[in-house]
Amino acid sequence: MTLATRKPLKALSGKSKKCAVRACRKPFVPAQPFQSWCSPECGVQIARDKQQKERTALAKIERKAIKARKEQLKGRAEYMKEAQQAFNAWVRERDYGQPCISCGTTANVQYAAGHYRTTQACPELRFEPLNVHVQCNRNCNMGKSGNLIEYRIGLIAKIGADAVAWLEAPHAPKRYSIDDLKQIKEKYSALARELKKAREQHG
Repeated sequence: MTLATRKPLKALSGKSKKCAVRACRKPFVPAQPFQSWCSPECGVQIARDKQQKERTALAKIERKAIKARKEQLKGRAEYMKEAQQAFNAWVRERDYGQPCISCGTTANVQYAAGHYRTTQACPELRFEPLNVHVQCNRNCNMGKSGNLIEYRIGLIAKIGADAVAWLEAPHAPKRYSIDDLKQIKEKYSALARELKKAREQHG
């Protein structure tokens, strides 16, 4: 049955309104105050749309519940990994277009966020911005285990000898709690998004 041949429901006297079905929108006088459809067919369509919305809302609730359960099962190591990934992504965005801190290449290769003081040797500086800079991944970061001699030369040129001396000095141990790691991830994810957005807007 087409929209044009639908038989409207028996109407009582009252104010006319439009059918709530978007594909219809036919004027009608409702038989009941709550009625929003002009015909049985449109009434069925409204009921189906309502069921779909309810299923979508339920699926959303279930996804949130699954995510919450996964969060509860995550250990500190996973939070550390996520925080480090967010921080490293920010470093790559901060240093976008800059040469490798060690060898100076600007070639179109994969770049990593390279630590001067490694996370194993000095874990308290793993999230220190002065300690991490963009570095070509295959050659310096991976192939030469950080290429630290050349890294130091490039680092002095970039941040100055005093800052490098501070990095090389002893630092108090730091224990990151899960809340700390969540905050670090949130902070640097937001900063990376802002930098990327600004870069894309300015070409």
